[in-house]
Parts: sequence; C-alpha cells; structure tokens
Amino acid sequence: MIRRRRVGRHHRNDAAELNITAFMNLMVILVPFLLITAVFSRLTILELNLPGSSSEPVDPQEQKFQLEVIVRQEKIEVGDRNQGLLGIYPNSADGYDYSALADKLTQLKERYPTKTDASILLEQDIAYDTLVQVMDTVRLSQVVDEAAGRIDRKDLFPDISIGDAPVLAVAAPVLDGGA
Repeated sequence: MIRRRRVGRHHRNDAAELNITAFMNLMVILVPFLLITAVFSRLTILELNLPGSSSEPVDPQEQKFQLEVIVRQEKIEVGDRNQGLLGIYPNSADGYDYSALADKLTQLKERYPTKTDASILLEQDIAYDTLVQVMDTVRLSQVVDEAAGRIDRKDLFPDISIGDAPVLAVAAPVLDGGA
C-alpha cells in the first residue's frame, strides 16, 4: 500500500515580520529638517503687493503721482508715470548709484508722505541681485545715527510692483530709395 502525503496539511503559516526601523530613522531625521527649512524659507520671501484701487479717499495730488523706478543696463531712472523723468542716475565704476537713488526717493517721500506704492521696471538681462538691491532701496531708507550708534530705518515705498521697462526708441537707419 502506498501512502500518499497530503500536500499542504503540515504547512506552516508563519507571518513575515515587517522591519520598519530604517524607515523610522529616516522620518526622525527628515521631519525636523523639513520643519526647520520651511521656517527659514518663509523668512526669506519678500511679498510683493500690487497697487490696486482702494475705497479710502486719497488726495488728488497724490493720486496723480505714480512712482516708477526704471532699471536699465547703464543707469537707473526715477520718474512719474504722468509727468516723466524726475532723475537719471548713471552707473559709476562701482556699478549702480544706490545712494543717489535713496536720496531722491527720500525727497519724494517728503513731498508725498502718504504714498506707499512704487513700480520697479526692469530691462532684460538685469541681474537678480540688482533687483533685490533696488527693491531694498525703494522699500526703506537707512540713516546712520552716529551719536546714538544705531541705524534708523524708515519706510519709503513698501508696496512694490515689478514689470518690464519700456523699450528705448532706437533711431532707425535711413534706407536709400534707390534713386
């Protein structure tokens, strides 16, 4: 007589253990790292508020004044959208003249104390660092108080919008009529 073994009768049903130690180690390191970098990245963001229409009453003289700072490769121009240029500051050997720009913006803030918005218009291929420095100059004024040994900061035009600078008109070459 032949004895047959039944297949699967004495089969063991051992559950495989899941080892999540490596995954837990990764989470212990990754979660604090992400939380720390999220806080730092939030501190480095500069929010740009586009000037829009408001319902509060505004002085008609202030409503007409629209500050524009145009950054070109060889100069910075400060102007009013309605009245035209108010100042041109050519580059020096060291680069853009941020101190002259700051002086002009301080004068404009004294003339228009409630004005808070400004437009920064850039030509193509302007360096990002230049944009940041111009934005810092437009946003606040820093005055060194040597007697007290501190730097006083004053808001100038903190509501900044950014756009493309108008293209300068280039004289077109005169074509001969073939006569």
